[in-house]
Amino acid sequence: MKMTVDFEECLKDSPRFRAALEEVEGDVAELELKLDKLVKLCIAMIDTGKAFCVANKQFMNGIRDLAQYSSNDTVVETSLTKFSDSLQEMINFHTILFDQTQRSIKAQLQNFVKEDLRKFKDAKKQFEKVSEEKENALVKNAQVQRNKQHEVEEATNILTATRKCFRHIALDYVLQINVLQSKRRSEILKSMLSFMYAHLAFFHQGYDLFSELGPYMKDLGAQLDRLVVDAAKEKREMEQKHSTIQQKDFSSDDSKLEYNVDAANGIVMEGYLFKRASNAFKTWNRRWFSIQNNQLVYQKKFKDNPTVVVEDLRLCTVKHCEDIERRFCFEVVSPTKSCMLQADSEKLRQAWIKAVQTSIATAYREKGDESEKLDKKSSPSTGSLDSGNESKDKLLKGESALQRVQCIPGNASCCDCGLADPRWASINLGITLCIECSGIHRSLGVHFSKVRSLTLDTWEPELLKLMCELGNDVINRVYEANLGKMGIKKPQPGQRQEKEAYIRAKYVERKFVDKYSISSSPPEQEKKIVSKSCEEKRLSISKLGPMVAVNSDEARRESLFCPDELDSLFSYFDTSSKLRSIKSNDSGIQQSSDDGRESLPSTVSANSLYDPEGERQDSSVLLDSKHLNPGLQLYRASYEKNLPKMAEALAHGADVNWANSEENKATPLIQAVLGGSLVTCEFLLQNGANVNQRDVQGRGPLHHATVLGHTGQVCLFLKRGANQHATDEEGKDPLSIAVEAANADIVTLLRLARMNEEMRESEGLYGQPGDETYQDIFRDFSQMASNNPEKLNRFQQDSQKF
Repeated sequence: MKMTVDFEECLKDSPRFRAALEEVEGDVAELELKLDKLVKLCIAMIDTGKAFCVANKQFMNGIRDLAQYSSNDTVVETSLTKFSDSLQEMINFHTILFDQTQRSIKAQLQNFVKEDLRKFKDAKKQFEKVSEEKENALVKNAQVQRNKQHEVEEATNILTATRKCFRHIALDYVLQINVLQSKRRSEILKSMLSFMYAHLAFFHQGYDLFSELGPYMKDLGAQLDRLVVDAAKEKREMEQKHSTIQQKDFSSDDSKLEYNVDAANGIVMEGYLFKRASNAFKTWNRRWFSIQNNQLVYQKKFKDNPTVVVEDLRLCTVKHCEDIERRFCFEVVSPTKSCMLQADSEKLRQAWIKAVQTSIATAYREKGDESEKLDKKSSPSTGSLDSGNESKDKLLKGESALQRVQCIPGNASCCDCGLADPRWASINLGITLCIECSGIHRSLGVHFSKVRSLTLDTWEPELLKLMCELGNDVINRVYEANLGKMGIKKPQPGQRQEKEAYIRAKYVERKFVDKYSISSSPPEQEKKIVSKSCEEKRLSISKLGPMVAVNSDEARRESLFCPDELDSLFSYFDTSSKLRSIKSNDSGIQQSSDDGRESLPSTVSANSLYDPEGERQDSSVLLDSKHLNPGLQLYRASYEKNLPKMAEALAHGADVNWANSEENKATPLIQAVLGGSLVTCEFLLQNGANVNQRDVQGRGPLHHATVLGHTGQVCLFLKRGANQHATDEEGKDPLSIAVEAANADIVTLLRLARMNEEMRESEGLYGQPGDETYQDIFRDFSQMASNNPEKLNRFQQDSQKF
């Protein structure tokens, strides 16, 4: 065994020993520097390798995204997926390589430097210290005078002890030097050998991986050669087609004038037209229009749902417009709206006008035959206006509302006379009516009944859900509770006078309501039990998706025509006498479906037909009992989202704006907000609830909906005229609360409503529905709130915070 420093020389402490120590110490210091540098370079290499793996993984993820994007191309998707999997394996191999490098180089060499070299340094310090003490003892021993025996003995003893300690520490130091010189060789070689084996394993794994992938890559290369040949062939064919089309004459617009009323896809004609908006600025926008399925519709983008301009071409006319500055304009006029359009040329204008006129005539020919079949199955009120072969777009509007509402128990027949297949509804009562009963309900006034057509009107999603929550069976259990006890029979279809008396007694005087009891909980039979046939019918409708709302210009408003003008329109299209009779009997065509515009009835006269002896009293005192509190029942039912119980409370005379003095004067509408039900709020609003009535804290329904983050309710209240400028006792309006809560959806709705309000005030357009963009955004929020509430970002907030 070769020793770096001899133990014998250590005991002599000779100059050769000291020189050997000096050489060894210098060598160890340089070794430490080299090892430290190597460890740092290893760490940098590992960090760079990990960064490479991260970048490589991102690149691999990009390949996978490209493979998913190419899902319609099997060859590309399969190859990219296989390549990305192989790259993922290589990333795993790289990760293993860097882990082994860290263990072999970084960990082992760092341990050698920190452990073995540290022991060497500690031994060196002890040796230098004891060596200095020995020199001091030798000097002191030499300086002692011989006549001072005591000092001589003391110096001799110190020298002896110091020499003994020096020999011990010097031997340990030499041992540490020899061990270090022997160990460093094995540690360095061991770590480097482990590092090289890690590389060997890495390259073997990569070789094996790509050896398996090789045959596939070879097949893919042959397939790629064929694809290149096919692509060159397709390019030549497309160039030839391009050259052929380029030789055609496109100097005129004749190629754009083609229309086909018998087109297989149902599109009679389509193309771009300029449309004048209904906003205050009367801006013109270019849209893609089409005539299809007896409707005039347009789209801004291909993926957008078509916006219906005219739902039924039979109820419209088209004419030239020469009294405006823009050229090539024409106007499509319906009973509820007027739409100004502009073509690109005179030929295109004539083509569109002729296409609309031809489509109108075709619609009447088709509907004339279908009306005879429908008369056998439906009431005269619907006649030719409804068809079993309507398009999907029609199903998403009138037909969807009709089928979904009629599916509710009891709704398949008129609520008051029992006539089958009713096509009208009272939206505040939640019942279906025949055409004759609907006319009687209109005469009661909107504070008793608000009538709307299930086929001619467009239904807002929250209103349709409201109709599906109630139904004829539920309402009749309330308004006809004592009908059997009183021995009165419901009128039959066709008995006009008996119907009028019965309906007034039922809804105005409420004579058949059980006056002396209000159930603490809804009867078991009030739970909606949908039959299997109705359930299948509802499922078939649900496949068509949510109903499509109309444009803001198509918002319900007063008719543009009086009955005589409608007669002239029908005669203009040379309609049959049967259609004219349907129109004259069905006053719903000219009737506005805007609840706020329905005329109030004249004074209701008393009728003695349903006034038994001893029961003549005003409806306002029907519940005048200390044991009954209809207002409190309505208040609690609103929070519980129990619409049948709410309808029962209203039938017993509950004030829809009743304020609970024991709970901050909160109203049923505020309780409905707290309960979180959009349909409950809609029911109260349809029955006259004040959307701006506030509690003692100065907060109205809009305040509470904003605090709770109920986006759908905020949208509903803004549409119903809620005052967003009102402040609570802390001086906060709904917008400031929404901003503090960082609720982006509600802030958007409130700011948009405020901007729309300011624009209408500046333009003097009071009572107008508002800008088209404003209507579109609110329509989208209403659809989501009713059909997909999970898509709204409901930001829940503790109400006590405010």
